[in-house]
Amino acid sequence: MTVHFIGAGPGAADLLTVRAVALLGSSPVCLYAGTYLDPQVLAHCAPDAELIDTQHLNLDQITEHLVRADRAGQDVARLCSGDPSIYSALTEQTRRLDAHGIAWDVTPGVPAYAAAAALLGTELTVPEVVQSVVLTRTQARSTAMPESEALVNFAATGATLVLHLAITRIRTLAAELVAGYSPDCPVAVVYRASQPGQLILRGTLAGIADQVEAAELRQAAIILVGKALEDPVSCAESHLYDPARTRHR
Repeated sequence: MTVHFIGAGPGAADLLTVRAVALLGSSPVCLYAGTYLDPQVLAHCAPDAELIDTQHLNLDQITEHLVRADRAGQDVARLCSGDPSIYSALTEQTRRLDAHGIAWDVTPGVPAYAAAAALLGTELTVPEVVQSVVLTRTQARSTAMPESEALVNFAATGATLVLHLAITRIRTLAAELVAGYSPDCPVAVVYRASQPGQLILRGTLAGIADQVEAAELRQAAIILVGKALEDPVSCAESHLYDPARTRHR
């Protein structure tokens, strides 16, 4: 059997890849993170599939389910919110599977930040304004961050900053970022992008915390910071599509 780590995308049932839908429909067992998932995603599973919500399980308990399925000769769809390459605990889980000799593979998904940018109608890399995107998080009751990855270091680059798992610390992190950006630097917060109940908040580093706290957002929100979020944004023309550029046939 094989454990298929599948990017569930931002949560909407119609934002899965064709491969993801096929694997969900053919796997007798599905483990999913109920905290971030629109239940409609599970409609892609077979009617008789065993569905296991992992939001209250630790990694050892999750591994027990995967080992049990392997011994029963059953493929498993292991749904990860967004894309498995970002904050999915893929490394820890596959390390355990390797120790048990269990085969696994990975199917990418639509990252939550990409879904958020789509809702905003925003390109995160704008010619001669910003050409880099930093995906990161902050630390509260969570795994320690490397010292070199302090938010002030990222802010100093002026890159578009995308913060995951950080919404409960919005006031603190906004204050930290002001030094690298500015109090009037544009910010967008997207809650449950593409799902029922999605919410978009726009503001600046100086005032976004008030909006977030008023909306009582506690999870499932992406924070985007940077000049690319200005509305409208003023930028140069891309060299790639410049009419004056010499093109060789």
